[in-house]
Amino acid sequence: MTASYWGFTITDGALRMLVLLHFHTLGYKPLDLAILFLLYEAMGIITNLFGGWLGVRFGLRLTLFAGLFIQVVALLMLSAMPTDITISLSVVYVMTSQALSGVAKDLTKMSSKSAVKVVVAEDDQGTLFKWVSILTGSKNALKGAGFFIGGLLLQEFGFQGALNLMAGGLFVVLLACTQLLKDDLGKSEKNVTFKEMFSKTREINYLSAARIFLFASRDVWFVVGVPVFLASTAGWNYNQVGASMASWIIGYGIVQAYVPNLLRHRSSLSHVTFSAKMWCFILLFIPVLIALGLSNIVSDWLSGQEIEYNPALWLMIGLAIFGVVFAVNSAVHSYLIVAYSDADKPSLSIGFYYMANALGRLIGTFLSGFIFQYWGLLACLIISSIMVLIALVLTFPLGNVRDETVSYTHLTLPTKR
Repeated sequence: MTASYWGFTITDGALRMLVLLHFHTLGYKPLDLAILFLLYEAMGIITNLFGGWLGVRFGLRLTLFAGLFIQVVALLMLSAMPTDITISLSVVYVMTSQALSGVAKDLTKMSSKSAVKVVVAEDDQGTLFKWVSILTGSKNALKGAGFFIGGLLLQEFGFQGALNLMAGGLFVVLLACTQLLKDDLGKSEKNVTFKEMFSKTREINYLSAARIFLFASRDVWFVVGVPVFLASTAGWNYNQVGASMASWIIGYGIVQAYVPNLLRHRSSLSHVTFSAKMWCFILLFIPVLIALGLSNIVSDWLSGQEIEYNPALWLMIGLAIFGVVFAVNSAVHSYLIVAYSDADKPSLSIGFYYMANALGRLIGTFLSGFIFQYWGLLACLIISSIMVLIALVLTFPLGNVRDETVSYTHLTLPTKR
């Protein structure tokens, strides 16, 4: 399941970069580019909610196969887009294919992450934290590789050629998966009602709300603002933009996978949640500092000092620092939601949580195009800090309800409320 998720993730990252760069070249404005991805994120909200229920009812094997197949269809659909249709119709066409891709992505992700909860012993939470972090980190590293591959394929094979190559490769992954994956994981022996999809513990509700604003704070400047800024203002080509975005995602994934080692010590559960609060507090100031560096205040001062000013370099350094701190936040949150979920039906809680994740990306994606088009990258960064502040406030209630002893080397599963 993990290997098939990795294969899917490469196509997911490559597709995002293909669509972004190709339609930017065709003259689409930043808001238009953001709109192309709205249904992708919106379908993630629906898919995570109902996908968790499907995983419990029918097993994770079915949801994984469905996700891989739908992604192949989405890639082929986009490659078959007529070249002589109007811009308005092309927007609808691309949004529809992206909607399918959004469904595919969240079915596949929910299946893979829920499987970790099923196969790891319930009393071995150190191993759970380790594998959740490795899975999340490797996913993001491979998505970053997909960004680079997308830019490279677009440069070498064109839009349609790149899409057809990815569809063929993922279809091979799907065929291999159907032959090698025989066990039906995650299927609950109990009947699961529709009401249970919304009935969550206090901790899961607060974590999910915090997740909305945490991921919106990233995507509000990362999805459209950064690549368009690099392509237009900085004058970078496809390969340079793709490589820079890929490097960020890969580094982000490596940090996520390393988080269990970074936080290896004994403490109470309140310290686990304190780590989330502390790293979120640090994250709060980074977009503001990047915005300050890109403002006229710094550029004018450097000019007065006869120092050459490179806004793209400042942005890349700030983005790297943001990525490290954001990765720690994300990894701790990902562990907490898996730990809080029920062992016999983890996909319900995990699906609900990643529904919130998708909602955050939806908000961030739209605002990234809208704010960048009318007010620029500086405004995107200021909004990012405001969203981090909201996420920080929403984590305050966590850790105030339990104080059981927890070890990052051998964590004890918190008692459910």
